[in-house]
Amino acid sequence: MTTVTNGVRPRTTEKTRRRGWARLARAAATSVAATVLSQVVLLTVLATGGAAALAGTLAWAAGAVLNFLVTRRWVWGRTGRPRVRRELLPYLAVIGLGGLASIGLTTLAGSLLARADLPHFWWVVLVDGAYTGSYALVFVLKFTLLDRVVFGRGAARTPATTSPS
Repeated sequence: MTTVTNGVRPRTTEKTRRRGWARLARAAATSVAATVLSQVVLLTVLATGGAAALAGTLAWAAGAVLNFLVTRRWVWGRTGRPRVRRELLPYLAVIGLGGLASIGLTTLAGSLLARADLPHFWWVVLVDGAYTGSYALVFVLKFTLLDRVVFGRGAARTPATTSPS
């Protein structure tokens, strides 16, 4: 039970903090799984001679779909059909901004490295490094927006669906 001091409740309890850390850990694990899938797609496209922009786009899309499905259920406990306006569109906006950053940095790295006349293997390794690094940079911002706006505390607390499925 939360104690009230001078008519003011503490903003967070220890239990709430633990749940927040657990949610962050689950989100990180989900992000790692999505990144692994993205890496497989990215490296496959790059290794077979695909352009960096195509590889980055396909890799982002594969990771985004996996991330939405797993994150929605496992991290934020949402079930049922996703609500388009309250969950899917905000998720796509958040994840899309991260995707644009990743695709942009991957494309830029591929373009800059093409001029370096590197062996194809090293070009793939360095473009992949740019892609992975961009994901690491946007993870904290993405988690915060998903937690506060899309699925978590600031999101509307209505059932995911009102019709039986």
